[in-house]
Amino acid sequence: MTANPTQDHVAKVMQAAASTSAAARSRLAASWRRSVVKHGLDPADPSAAHVIEAAALADRRARMAGFMSVAAPRLDRLYTLLGTSGCAVYLTDTDGVILDQRLAEADRAAFEGWGLMPGADWSEAREGTNGIGTCLAESRAVIVHRGEHFHARNIAMSCIDAPIYGADGQLLAALDVSSARADQTEGFNRLIAAQVAQTARAIEEAHFRASFADRRIVLAGGDDSDSAVLLAIDEDDLVVGATREARRVFGLAAGPLAPRPASDLLGREGKDGPTGFARAERTAVIRALARTGGNVTEAARALGVGRATLYRRMKRLGLS
Repeated sequence: MTANPTQDHVAKVMQAAASTSAAARSRLAASWRRSVVKHGLDPADPSAAHVIEAAALADRRARMAGFMSVAAPRLDRLYTLLGTSGCAVYLTDTDGVILDQRLAEADRAAFEGWGLMPGADWSEAREGTNGIGTCLAESRAVIVHRGEHFHARNIAMSCIDAPIYGADGQLLAALDVSSARADQTEGFNRLIAAQVAQTARAIEEAHFRASFADRRIVLAGGDDSDSAVLLAIDEDDLVVGATREARRVFGLAAGPLAPRPASDLLGREGKDGPTGFARAERTAVIRALARTGGNVTEAARALGVGRATLYRRMKRLGLS
């Protein structure tokens, strides 16, 4: 009896999706189960990927224009590294809709035949388990290699994805590299995955810096993570922005950030040093003196006080 890859794949997916224990043991099985139970999808469905209308795509791209302009040169760089190996690069929004792409013109027909094109909806709700959709559904980097896809029509592809987080620490986009090469190996996928993750973090950092272009950006260190621990600090030394990794390090929630003193996050002065308003006043005086090269008269004028008053404050604060 001749083997039928499509039927075999469908049977395998449905068997795993029907098993709650399999879903508990395997992220892949859990995604297959979501595709069937939560989204009501059929792995045998031959329908092409859903593509939204041009006007709707234009609206999405307009809303993400600033982010896309930051991401563009980094997409170019990633494609330069991987394009000659038959890969295409895609950028999506949080709904899994492809906003931008990089691919060789000779490969365009092949990838569009797979449904990979601007405006295509690759959310898990539409396509089941796939690189873009599952990356967004689980908020993590994923590799979906050939037969790990949900739909039988997608099992010739390999997709490598990483999430991108916005300046508010919330999920903003997905970066995807896809290949339909028959000789694509899982080992090669892992090499690509490292480059995709690095590019995603570079886009994330560049977008954060652009979002707080008028603020001082402080690299706050962190652990061995590849993600940047960046804080945006305003002229009053208040932290007004933090990358997702910085939020994790400092225990800050995602979303709008309530301004807080930078010293609360980066460390306080010793127990014997000034506290509260005295510390703030000391900092203000030191800065004023530094800006005027130690000229007390100019520093007093900048602080809006008299020269004698500033001398008294300097003495009280232990400043010579």
